[in-house]
Amino acid sequence: MIILVLNSGSSSIKYKLFDIKEGAEKLLDKGLVERIGEKIPSHRDAIKIILDKAGSGIGAVGHRVVHGGDRFSKSVLIDNKVIKAIEDFTELAPLHNPPSLLVINESRKILADIQHVAVFDTAFYCGMPDYAYFYGIPYKFYEKYKIRKYGFHGTSHRYVSEQAAGVLKRPLAELKLITCHLGNGCSITAVKNGKAIDTSMGFTPLEGVMMGTRSGDIDPAIIPYVMEKEKMNAAEVIEMLNKESGLLGVSGLTNDMRELLKEKAKNKRAKLALDIFVYRIKKYIGSYTAVMSGCDAVVFTGGIGENNPGIIEEICKGVIPEGAKTLMIPTDEELMIARDTYRIATTLH
Repeated sequence: MIILVLNSGSSSIKYKLFDIKEGAEKLLDKGLVERIGEKIPSHRDAIKIILDKAGSGIGAVGHRVVHGGDRFSKSVLIDNKVIKAIEDFTELAPLHNPPSLLVINESRKILADIQHVAVFDTAFYCGMPDYAYFYGIPYKFYEKYKIRKYGFHGTSHRYVSEQAAGVLKRPLAELKLITCHLGNGCSITAVKNGKAIDTSMGFTPLEGVMMGTRSGDIDPAIIPYVMEKEKMNAAEVIEMLNKESGLLGVSGLTNDMRELLKEKAKNKRAKLALDIFVYRIKKYIGSYTAVMSGCDAVVFTGGIGENNPGIIEEICKGVIPEGAKTLMIPTDEELMIARDTYRIATTLH
């Protein structure tokens, strides 16, 4: 079956085209359509460009959706109820869910005779224990506004967990893994017996380790303090924490790991940014090893995790349990989406 995978942004659509059969997977094409709203008039026009390249014979379409809240524990066939649910969680993912919805709706109009599947970044975390996803704030805010830890990058963490089991030649259901997705956005997940039991990102992708431009964990009292001192409003502070902090904010130079590694010997703030980055990840690996009472392997993936062995070596020093393996596994979220889409589409035929 030919599976088209669409990963939608506000001004771009990444796509991959796979030929999936039982026991065989082949990447046929991949690409990126950018500058939607400028060079390309609309998402509908972008989809038509992708379909022109993909050709005929598409059997199903898989869509990456960032936020499915606590409603979706697995990938699902898209119908009007699923569309409504994605709309309901738009407030929690205002930058991500709207373009996904737009592309889902437009592609369902153009490809009305085939099945469309939603694969949620948050789904991998729906089985986390309640003590891991609740915050120490009044319970009424969970009841009224669904404030809890949701986690992100779930499709990537699920993919590399499955790949790690293959590398280790052991059943995933018997393993204790710590998966580290390190790129401009970073998240760490504890995977015990194939299930995510905790993760570093929270109610939003801002929580967790320090990232390229995101602060990660901070004392929440910093927010009103900075608002008062700098005469900023809440939206401006959140913008600063998301886009002006992390490696960029500390170094004052860049969020590009490659550039910071070049500068660290002569620039104290570049070195400081890297030291904080490494230290925060070490703390998460240590804490997840503790809550799982051990660890069989620590898996690194993402742009930084796959391409910076020096940084990985620094992270691993003194924190990897004796006997545990360190693995670098390239992630492939689109292949995971294609697999789910194939499974659902063929089951329903």
